[in-house]
Amino acid sequence: MPEDYPQLTHLDTQGQAQMVDIAGKPTTKRQAVAAAQVKMSAATFGAIEAGNTPKGDVLATARLAGIMAAKQTANLIPLCHPLPIQQVEVQITADPQLPGYQIRTTVITKAETGVEMEALTAASVAALTLYDMAKGLEKAISIEFIQLLHKTGGKSGDYFRENC
Repeated sequence: MPEDYPQLTHLDTQGQAQMVDIAGKPTTKRQAVAAAQVKMSAATFGAIEAGNTPKGDVLATARLAGIMAAKQTANLIPLCHPLPIQQVEVQITADPQLPGYQIRTTVITKAETGVEMEALTAASVAALTLYDMAKGLEKAISIEFIQLLHKTGGKSGDYFRENC
């Protein structure tokens, strides 16, 4: 590994995957915000906005799925620590210019490690659920730009994505 890269904490001295030992880290407040974008045809967007979809309330179901997913991240992503999540917020905003939806998730905890993966998982699963709920109307829906927008707390400090 090149010298200018940080030590990969999920690898042991033999290069095997390991769960990071966080036992000695202090418990602090951590927050992460992630986003995703779901793009579709104007007709599908119009049907969702009108509440005229075959599976029911697309946005409420996607929002609930995102919340549930954040709470299950340690069961989905290998080596993630199960965390005591204090808050999960999933906002799904109509964007007629796409047309489609902007998803923004916020996860907060008081723990020894961050909640970036929980926020990203919430955004991803909310987007996947939106697709699932609307796929009867359109199969060409695309999920784009799943990304961490910012995180606060922890040893590595705060991170803010530029142009967000």
